[in-house]
Amino acid sequence: MSLIPEIKPQQSLELLKELHILTRDGKINQDTRRKLKQVYHLYQFIEPLMADVLEEKGGMTLADHGAGKSYLGFILYDLFLKDKPAARVYGVETRQELVDKSDELARRLGFAGMSFLNLSVEQSITSDRLPEQVDIVTALHACNTATDDAIRFALAKDARYIVLVPCCQAEVAAMLRQKKNETFGKTPLSELWRHPIHTREFGSQLTNVLRCLQLEARGYQLTVTELVGWEHSMKNELIIAKKTGKGKASARARQLAILDELNLGDLRERFAY
Repeated sequence: MSLIPEIKPQQSLELLKELHILTRDGKINQDTRRKLKQVYHLYQFIEPLMADVLEEKGGMTLADHGAGKSYLGFILYDLFLKDKPAARVYGVETRQELVDKSDELARRLGFAGMSFLNLSVEQSITSDRLPEQVDIVTALHACNTATDDAIRFALAKDARYIVLVPCCQAEVAAMLRQKKNETFGKTPLSELWRHPIHTREFGSQLTNVLRCLQLEARGYQLTVTELVGWEHSMKNELIIAKKTGKGKASARARQLAILDELNLGDLRERFAY
């Protein structure tokens, strides 16, 4: 059992050392304590989703898109999946050096149900190294359009659950800035993003609103909440989508109305897949 109260008793200390959350002598500093708290908090949301799939199917596939160093995948596997042979975790990442390091670590720890793939978005959708259907897709702090890449992948794989923590959404804000002068004469709502800091923050919120409507249009029920307290991260929004059935045409209609009202019609197809 860990001597550090924050660490779960079933957690591998060797894994936390390899992920540099613990020092080699088993200590933890304030920065890594925050990171661990964030991942554990996210784990509390994802654990019941994994349990739901396992109970119904007897097995489970989870893909962590834009996995980076695969903190999330390793923690999920270590805490919940390592004793479940029918569970598979895939880390999808475009940087080969990170894929190699994660693959080596999984082998060293005996995490046989983990695989790490050096694939682009398009490749991950069509690659035979991933199953045709993936139960859960996660994307933790996926910067800018990387969150949208994860959504594209999840929709193509007919994911039952999608768990997103978006980060650094710049694309919509850039479009707002580009069309700012033109939009001033179109709608008084342009005051919402007239100042640069408001452009950034409004663009970020608007991006996530459009994503939520996109998922609702494709048959998902949404829960949107905060990941952890603001003292831990400013990129704090957590989106959990559950596939429930037929898509809502009204969600797509509202999405298009928002884009038209805000003079962002160029993004109509961007959020249509």
